[in-house]
Amino acid sequence: MPQLDKNGIDDLYGGSLALLTDLYQLSMACGYWKAGASEREAVFHLTYRRPPFAGGYAIAAGIAPAVAFLRRLRFTADDVAFLAELPDPDGNRLFPPAFLEYLRELRFTCTVDAVPEGTLVFPHEPIIRVTGPIAQAQIVETALLALVNFQSLVATKAARVVQAARGAPVLEFGLRRAQGIDGAIGAARAAYIGGAAATSNVLAAKILGIPVSGTHAHSWVMFHGDELEAFRAYAAALPNNCTFLVDTYDTLDGVRNAITVGRELAAHGHKLHGIRLDSGDLAHLSIEARRLLDDAGFRDAKVVASNDLDEYIINSLHEQGARIDVYGVGTKLVTAFDQPALGGVYKLGAIREDDGRWRSCIKLSEQPIKISNPGVLEVKRLRRDGELVADVIYDREAGFAGPTLWDIENPTLPPWSPAHDAADDLLVRYLDRGEPVRGPEALADARARAAAELAQLSPRTRRFANPQPYPVGLDHHVHTTKSTLIEKARHHG
Repeated sequence: MPQLDKNGIDDLYGGSLALLTDLYQLSMACGYWKAGASEREAVFHLTYRRPPFAGGYAIAAGIAPAVAFLRRLRFTADDVAFLAELPDPDGNRLFPPAFLEYLRELRFTCTVDAVPEGTLVFPHEPIIRVTGPIAQAQIVETALLALVNFQSLVATKAARVVQAARGAPVLEFGLRRAQGIDGAIGAARAAYIGGAAATSNVLAAKILGIPVSGTHAHSWVMFHGDELEAFRAYAAALPNNCTFLVDTYDTLDGVRNAITVGRELAAHGHKLHGIRLDSGDLAHLSIEARRLLDDAGFRDAKVVASNDLDEYIINSLHEQGARIDVYGVGTKLVTAFDQPALGGVYKLGAIREDDGRWRSCIKLSEQPIKISNPGVLEVKRLRRDGELVADVIYDREAGFAGPTLWDIENPTLPPWSPAHDAADDLLVRYLDRGEPVRGPEALADARARAAAELAQLSPRTRRFANPQPYPVGLDHHVHTTKSTLIEKARHHG
């Protein structure tokens, strides 16, 4: 297979994506430019506040597409011409011509650090850090959130489904229910990172280089009228890809017809790969189908199940003793059905002053969860005997103040220091002043990382019901800086 750029950006969108932003980002950039501050160095952090699906973690995905977007950021002549015609509320042109010329000449020169895709990430810790001219860092906020929020959400959902499947392969079947073409491609990519074995989406398979899988639809059987003849016709066309959908009419009769054609395949040196159940009582039908297949000598034939599955239904099927070998999961995976958004945010952490020092910034809120963390932030992950223990957020400029955690949402709690035998920084550099210093990883590597980190996470945090929160805290320096800034802001506010 030819080596493609496995990020899905260049392959899906040939033109400029510079306008993939909210208007207020450009308005603020114009404000910085007009004040002569557009080149002031700033630090922004992309984080999220609550784990999705009432779970205990998220899986970082969308990093490679985000970096690819940043690398190719250019405002074309067409982009500038469009912006030149935008009116303000009085009917005048919104943006000054000189600012539009600034955009036309803009090249992305920020430094970008991020966690590698497939990394487990937890509330409040930076997933991406963007450091550079504030106008540039501001403009890219919306696109970064769109790319990382959605793919991280789907990757997390996929990991939960794969966990419920208990070793049985999970196939992503959701193209027809996805939120548009780009949503379908991004979801297939993210689901693979989260542990799905393959996708039914042929375009995603081509662009991303991930396995593709599929059988046939009910319409194939309906076209032929007779189910047995339909299976025979399919076997004649694709004798090495025979997994028959058996529930168009009567499911168990469909299994018997599949067995008949399976014997005919065997007589010609081929094999029956399996049958697929797409409706009805999947637990009961899978048990009966397995019995029929085994009694007929097709012990290697797989029972594939689909039909609006998710991690909770799959768990229930296991509890009922279902005999299912492969799960096809569509709508509830690619749409992240029970939680439509991750809720990631992108907040300013620090500004470089004229004397070269960083000035930490903070956003206050009546809700403690929405108060931002100040500084140029890093994350240190602590492990003990290979198991994830806790994450500590610290300021890169101040250095790591030690493995003592201060609670982020309730700073009145006493700090604590978890026992550990290893500590590693999570953020790695992808762009240095706009120039690539690390290439995108193969999706298989991101997928392997997610599986390895999930295996290192406590089962108490991985469980679906009332998971134990994974400890994430601030080190002493960030905690003290944050407390001081809160007091100062409230005193002068």
